[in-house]
Amino acid sequence: MAAITAGMVKDLREKTGAGMMDCKTALTESNGDMEAAIDWLRAKGLSKAAKKADRVAAQGLVGIASAAKAGAVVEVNCETDFVARNTDFQDTVGEIAKLALKAGGDVEKLAATAYPKKKISVSDHLKELVGTIGENMSLRRTAALKVKDGVVATYIHNQAAPGMGKIGVLVALESTGDKDKLNEVGRDVAMHIAAFNPLALKDEDVDPAAVERERAIFAEQARQSGKPEKVVLQMIEGRIKKFYQEVVLLKQAFVKNPDLTVEKALKEAEKDVGAAIALKAFVRYELGEGIKVDKGDFAAEVAAAAGTQ
Repeated sequence: MAAITAGMVKDLREKTGAGMMDCKTALTESNGDMEAAIDWLRAKGLSKAAKKADRVAAQGLVGIASAAKAGAVVEVNCETDFVARNTDFQDTVGEIAKLALKAGGDVEKLAATAYPKKKISVSDHLKELVGTIGENMSLRRTAALKVKDGVVATYIHNQAAPGMGKIGVLVALESTGDKDKLNEVGRDVAMHIAAFNPLALKDEDVDPAAVERERAIFAEQARQSGKPEKVVLQMIEGRIKKFYQEVVLLKQAFVKNPDLTVEKALKEAEKDVGAAIALKAFVRYELGEGIKVDKGDFAAEVAAAAGTQ
């Protein structure tokens, strides 16, 4: 019998999308013949993942998990909202979110982590699920936050099941104050972040390229006014200041009390919490953001299928 090497298993996995153990079994049964092994997997229905891997998966769920002083968020995609409501898919997202607490925001590490009660990785479990459910799926990204003393508050918007939905937010607050009250404050800030989608925590965290884009637009608009250059420069700086107020979390008007900025609202909350509060970081994941979906021309597809084009 031919020796089955790790390279052969890897090659077969890349060609078929089947699980590692299934690929090893297929090669063993086929005496190392790659084409025969592919046929073996197809006959067993285990290479379905490969047929679906090029289909865009922009639906799915954002899942969140939290523990003492830590929180993690993941985005797991599928092709349709129908599958996102499937209990097997939801259970998988929940388990992956829990595992993400130990992965520390490293998506490759998370994908390679052993899936609970199985001898395969998270990545291979998703491939198995593709074969079972019949849609392309992927672990797209993950992030994690932790604090030395305080809480990592969480919030899920459009919740589909406990701990998962369309938007997930983590907020890291450091404080020696009452943790239950601190968590309430953190949840309020997380709800604000879900609604207002800030670009950064502080001014200096805003992408300089984004600031320069806005500055160029404001400059063009200001100069069209025909006012003196000195006035134009003042107008530009005024617009940039307003831009920061719109996109920087600490400067935004707080959703629960628009008379206060988020920064001032946190200062007010210190009285109730009983200690100083430092907002250290936040993460906001919105399902499918940045994924390009080609909707295509359905009428043209039907016409082509009917032979009219």
